[in-house]
Amino acid sequence: MKAIVNGKILLPEAEISGKALVFDQKILDVRDAPPTGCEIIDAQGLYVSPGFVDVHIHGYLGADTSDGDIGGLRKMARGILKNGVTSFLPTTMTVPWAQLEAAFAAIRSFMGESAGEAFDGAQALGCHAEGPFINPHKKGAQAESAILAPDAERLLRHKDIIRLVTLAPEMPGALSCIRALRESMRVTIGHTDATYAQAMEGLAAGADHFTHTFNAMTGLSHRAPGAVGAALASDAYCELIADTFHVHPAVFTVLRRCKAEKLVLITDCTRAGGLADGQYDLGGQPIFVHGIECRLADGTIAGSVLRMNDAVRNYRDHTGAPMHEAVRCASLSPAQSIGMGGRKGSLAAGKDADILLLGPDCQVHGAWVGGMRRL
Repeated sequence: MKAIVNGKILLPEAEISGKALVFDQKILDVRDAPPTGCEIIDAQGLYVSPGFVDVHIHGYLGADTSDGDIGGLRKMARGILKNGVTSFLPTTMTVPWAQLEAAFAAIRSFMGESAGEAFDGAQALGCHAEGPFINPHKKGAQAESAILAPDAERLLRHKDIIRLVTLAPEMPGALSCIRALRESMRVTIGHTDATYAQAMEGLAAGADHFTHTFNAMTGLSHRAPGAVGAALASDAYCELIADTFHVHPAVFTVLRRCKAEKLVLITDCTRAGGLADGQYDLGGQPIFVHGIECRLADGTIAGSVLRMNDAVRNYRDHTGAPMHEAVRCASLSPAQSIGMGGRKGSLAAGKDADILLLGPDCQVHGAWVGGMRRL
């Protein structure tokens, strides 16, 4: 048994001080004082935070989920832990189906490995399949040649690992596909040219989530609300890439006011994350990284190099949200968005002891996954 003392404990609804967070493999309690005989960890005034949950990340440190390489998944998981991510959904691109199936197989193997006590990185909770059932008119950096017509059976064969799938609800057959998938995985609307009405039809069919809101979807107009209008007006979860490039920081506050606890911070990070500026590969296409910008040769935005702790800091600083709220957007809200809120995302008793020590600049000074210290 362990207890973290002398820290500012971040709960979903508040920040508290003068208490001890007690845990073993699970969170046990927040108490006035640590139990006698337990290991004491002095937080030295740092924030005591739940681990971050990234439900949309393609790669890091040169590795990419779509490579179908378990060694690459290990590298990603160890690298993103340093950014505070203790659990994640390795995210595939719209690539040829055989390549997707190889990626799913690698993720399936890695999920078991990453859940073991011997693994020293973030835990893979499943997969986010971003495509291939998307609209070519809003494909962004996805490969048009690999886009497929909606076919639920393709994904249901992998329902043991796919927790989230991005699709465009306006494509022929998409609504019936959503209805077939909704009992086995969460469906998120993205890479879509949908009208407001079509997006709302997708939600009525069973989708409950929007992929990287504002990006690769129809925008908001007072006469044509589009997919963005449906995202803001509905009760669906909304992802946000808070790097200040994909979405203007002023819009962070708009999303905060409209979505509250349904706002989900993501990185959408590519294999270029954690590496120097230069040329890299994304889904078989060259991307060019300069600072916080990732683009195809034609200028199309192509993922990010965002770190989750930086996303939390950017969101907090540009909205004025208290630290506990900003952290919730990167922990409990994403966990709930994929049906994992009962195990992940907060420091509530009974949940996995995924814990961070964070500085005021959101730098990570310590990390536990399942109660085991990994940083």
